[in-house]
Amino acid sequence: MTGLLRKSLCTIALSLAAVSAGNAATLVEPTLHLKPQGEGGGRVALTLDACGGKTDTRILSALVENRIPATVFVTGIWLKHNATALEIMRAHPDLFELENHGGRHIPAVDTPRKIYGISSAGSPDAVQAEVESGAAALASAGGPAPKWFRGATAEYSPSAIAMIRKLGFKIAGFSVNGDGGSLLGAKETARRIAAAKDGDVIIAHINQPTHAAGEGVVQGLLALKQKGMTFVRLDDAEDVGNDGTTTDRFNK
Repeated sequence: MTGLLRKSLCTIALSLAAVSAGNAATLVEPTLHLKPQGEGGGRVALTLDACGGKTDTRILSALVENRIPATVFVTGIWLKHNATALEIMRAHPDLFELENHGGRHIPAVDTPRKIYGISSAGSPDAVQAEVESGAAALASAGGPAPKWFRGATAEYSPSAIAMIRKLGFKIAGFSVNGDGGSLLGAKETARRIAAAKDGDVIIAHINQPTHAAGEGVVQGLLALKQKGMTFVRLDDAEDVGNDGTTTDRFNK
């Protein structure tokens, strides 16, 4: 290989790497907060992702027994295999708000890449299909039409955010990562959730019954309740998200 050819190939490789890095940098992980209550023990919103797999009955039972409301983001995959849990949630409409986590749990990113090892939707059409199939799955399950969407991995390309907003959904970010994708231990999960402040939106998972994090979710929630914290669902409180996820900026 000549020196000139080698130099040209290196230049091309560096250019491609720069483009790839630039694309990766465009992903955003939106935050979401409630308007602070400013009095009493404060209030937080618990959001739970049901990505696939089974149901963590430790969490579900604790929510019902302790009357703790939650917004649950369900995928079409989870809905197919968790009829009993769905029935329990449907039996307590005052506690559970069911929202859209996508049809197949695919990141809402409209260029090809991997996020946390999961392949993105990869195109605008695929993002739209993921959002609409998730909404259709919820409709087929007999519930009200979802108003919120949270994509797999909770990371998005800005153009995908714009598309999802135009489809009529608000996008659910968060301010407290309670269980680290359900990979944290019980002690750390409990610590994170128990430390939530007035106006926080907590994210955790309800689809990993064998993970220690589920025990920590319950412990953290009960600690917040003991402190006098009020729990609300996303539709029950005024919320503020960044990156255009809850505003009308993309609908104009």
